[in-house]
Amino acid sequence: MRNYRALTQEEIGRLEAQACTAADWNDVQVAEAFTPDYVHHTRFSGKIRLGVFEGEFRLAGGVCKHAGLSYAALHNVTVGDNCFIENVKNYIANYEIGESVFIENVDIILVDKKSRFGNGVEVSVLNETGGREVMIHDRLSAHQAYIMALYRHRPLLIGRMKALIEAYAEAHASETGSIGNRVSIVNSGYIKNVRIGDCCEIEGAGRLKNGTVNSNASDPVHIGYGVVCDDFIISSGAHIEDGTMITRCFVGQACRMGHNYSASDSLFFSNCQEENGEACAIFAGPFTVTHHKSTLLIAGMFSFMNAGSGSNQSNHMYKLGPIHQGAMERGAKTTSDSYILWPARIGAFSLVMGRHVNHPDTSDLPFSYLIEDKNTTYLAPGVNLRSVGTIRDAQKWPKRDLRKDPLRLDQINYNLLSPYTIQKMMKGREILKELARVSGETSETYSYQSAKIKNSALNKGIRFYETAIHKFLGNSVIKRLEKIRFQSDEEIRKRLLPDTPVGSGEWVDISGLIAPKSEIERLMSDIETGALSTVDQIHDRFADMHAHYYTYEWTWAYEKMLEFYRLDAERITASDICAIVRQWQEAVVGLDRLVYEDAKKEFSLTSMTGFGADGSKAEQKLDFEQVRGVFESNPFVTAVLEHIKVKTELGNELLDRLSGLV
Repeated sequence: MRNYRALTQEEIGRLEAQACTAADWNDVQVAEAFTPDYVHHTRFSGKIRLGVFEGEFRLAGGVCKHAGLSYAALHNVTVGDNCFIENVKNYIANYEIGESVFIENVDIILVDKKSRFGNGVEVSVLNETGGREVMIHDRLSAHQAYIMALYRHRPLLIGRMKALIEAYAEAHASETGSIGNRVSIVNSGYIKNVRIGDCCEIEGAGRLKNGTVNSNASDPVHIGYGVVCDDFIISSGAHIEDGTMITRCFVGQACRMGHNYSASDSLFFSNCQEENGEACAIFAGPFTVTHHKSTLLIAGMFSFMNAGSGSNQSNHMYKLGPIHQGAMERGAKTTSDSYILWPARIGAFSLVMGRHVNHPDTSDLPFSYLIEDKNTTYLAPGVNLRSVGTIRDAQKWPKRDLRKDPLRLDQINYNLLSPYTIQKMMKGREILKELARVSGETSETYSYQSAKIKNSALNKGIRFYETAIHKFLGNSVIKRLEKIRFQSDEEIRKRLLPDTPVGSGEWVDISGLIAPKSEIERLMSDIETGALSTVDQIHDRFADMHAHYYTYEWTWAYEKMLEFYRLDAERITASDICAIVRQWQEAVVGLDRLVYEDAKKEFSLTSMTGFGADGSKAEQKLDFEQVRGVFESNPFVTAVLEHIKVKTELGNELLDRLSGLV
């Protein structure tokens, strides 16, 4: 606790000579080494504490400004060491200001009553009319929000979670706001009931009201010109720029929002990028991206999603109001001018093209294309597995994780193939086989969930899913058996046994976190019984699930391996493993070849259209190569070829280790 002293009569005289006034000089306390040299034209009222003003700020262009106070009114304010506060048009009231803070040309900064600073604000996500409210707070993760929004069929759970968040919000409530160390606030307007973390930079903000900016030295927050935020939480590393307007929103770690983006009653979790468009009542899981002015996202749940220009959804069928909602599972995309009439559910890593008004549910058919033709939704199951775009997306997401905060709120699993997607492919494969059996294998089209599937698409879908299943199970087996030289089949069987029973059964994607449903159920039960009594304990449990993902994954993969390949756990031999590895090699190389051919289309003559202005075909080709490069040397293409080589060698290495037992 820092010691403060009263001003001396000489110091009071000097301050008054420098045009300073106080309602009562006895209420002004200062640090031991305080001098009044750099304090002038300042009005004090209420309880005031001042540090020393010894440092300098070097600004852009080489301008230096010495720490101090001038042309400001302070009421119940603590000012830390080496701060610069100048040209406050109205006043700063009820704030604790940290060290080395730079405040210049602001209208007003105040706390007017006991405030929770945005903690506990209810966001009417997914359903505009209410019923799925998520209470936001500083430590909110996508996974906590997912449970609070979607598990309304467990009222005891929801009641307990609300009580935990209420307790957290009340514990962080205060009649005094705080501005952390090394914060910069310049050329800004109205700031009311806002808590601001270390190293935050606010320049030109229009209005910030009732919120928290969780900036820190590891990952500062930047809030730019024309930004208006009401009832909000902004997490570390976020950049809110250029006229963005948000109301009742949570902004997750390392999010980017700008170019007049507008959002209300929405949640944006880690690494979302939102520009130009509009959001209303959306649950934007990690890596939800929209860049286009004409794009509206409304009443939907998304993650790892890219919205094309003009993408739109409707939650209103002009009957009982905007009560409908939808979900696009992880990795789903929309093309330009796509439209979905909620309610609908789109399977993971699917592509939506055209207008879809018949409420499709394709959640059991991931990696599909949904294409509209004459108001009919046509479904091509599994075809996105061969898309170069899908593979590129899976590679880019980890590289685009911009979070620098050592405390990460969201536990993000980037795996394209996981128990979550493979269980759906297994179910999708059975669905497609059953459609063929019931309707006849020679039918031209099949009907499924208000969509049509062409015969050729159905048969290809079965093959795509089988290939992906072989790939995933083979990956898991090879990983489990790596670096061990076995002497007998018994040793192989012993190594294959899972380390834990956890992981068996259904898996879920809790907005970025892929985990066994049994573990999520256990967590929810522990919340209901009071075994988990703080938001931090809930966070730690999600982090633990994420840390043990591969252990749990093997439990699931082992069971499915026995089931899919019809093996007996007591009789597995090296020959069985070799057969799985050979099928895995065939699947991996086969999929990579399809991706290779898909990439090749980007270098076709059709793709060269528009190149070589005013020239011949030869100039067109040369211009194309100068801009896009040559197919054979394209980094992605060479990576695919290298992947084929590496995976082939990996399989051969295991086959070699097992050769003595076959």
